Amino acid sequence: MASRRVSPVELRDKCSAGKCWVLVGNKVYDVSAFVNLHPGGERLLQDRAGKDIQADLNGAPHRHSENARRWLEQYYVGELEPQEQKPQNLKEKAQQYSSATDHKDVSTGIQFKTFSPETDLVDWEKPLLWQVGHLREKYDEWVHQPINRPIRLFHSDFVESCSKTAWYIVLSVWVPVVLYLSWYCLTELAQGNTRIFSSFTKDYSVPVPVFFFFPLFLIGVLIWTLMEYAIHRFVFHMNPPASNYYLITLHFMLHGQHHKAPFDSSRLVFPPVPASFVIIPLYILVQLIFPIPVGLSIFVGGLFGYVAYDMTHYYLHYGSPSKGSYLAWLKSYHVRHHFEHQKSGFGITSTLWDRPFNTLIPEDKDKDS
Repeated sequence: MASRRVSPVELRDKCSAGKCWVLVGNKVYDVSAFVNLHPGGERLLQDRAGKDIQADLNGAPHRHSENARRWLEQYYVGELEPQEQKPQNLKEKAQQYSSATDHKDVSTGIQFKTFSPETDLVDWEKPLLWQVGHLREKYDEWVHQPINRPIRLFHSDFVESCSKTAWYIVLSVWVPVVLYLSWYCLTELAQGNTRIFSSFTKDYSVPVPVFFFFPLFLIGVLIWTLMEYAIHRFVFHMNPPASNYYLITLHFMLHGQHHKAPFDSSRLVFPPVPASFVIIPLYILVQLIFPIPVGLSIFVGGLFGYVAYDMTHYYLHYGSPSKGSYLAWLKSYHVRHHFEHQKSGFGITSTLWDRPFNTLIPEDKDKDS
């Protein structure tokens, strides 16, 4: 929004009307659209409507990152008028309006830059996928500076629609598969004909009773958590060479676009069609390695883990977990990954594998996104 003068009366009236306008010093921000997305919960921002949040940005236990401050600049409205307006000369008026594009918080020494599509490194009116490869050495910094706006990847409307997915599509496609395969495995194992190691020896093969479905299912879930971590760390967060246009483009398509626009709700879960390119080969592989009911029992546990991962990921961006709950902590953990610790915190549903592989985001009570 263009910079302008905001009177104390207007600020009070906006907050009385249900808007969430806040102050940082004498700068006014309209964060109404961000209230339900805030990792600290809606109430935390609502309670600060009309107030100066500078101490909250700088102080413990939630000293906000540079990216969080940059994110706030997208909601900049203008400068708060003093209670008694003094006459201004032309020089003072020019200084007042120049702060719209570049202004500095003297108390913190942080240089703020108002978000401007016109001066950004890409043309937001065109699909981004074919542009990002040209950013070269600027790409890594650019992609990890989040903004709050939708992203278009492709020229074709049809291809673009295939790259987006509502969260409930994942449930409607994969939950029936999980239920059917679970029923199939339990039915097959209940017949008592399934044995492991039978391809090596008939004398020492081991029967697989029906209740083994449940530990096999849990093994599948555990395998998925490791896959979740490995894919997120080594594929989604690969560091493409600045000179390689195609690897930068691939990275942006797979995961970079999510870090650039972390609250684009249409890109928070994986579309079923590209997901099937991974799921179907795994479905075939487990049946080649294990007896079919055993392999499918492991597979369906992994598929359930994937669905839980996608739903958890969506909730961590758009849900409002109860304060003090595990999900509230996990939401804060994931937001810190987006805004400050992009090279760590690769677990989504848990920190199970972040711990042994030493990529856990440090618990620093004086620093949070």
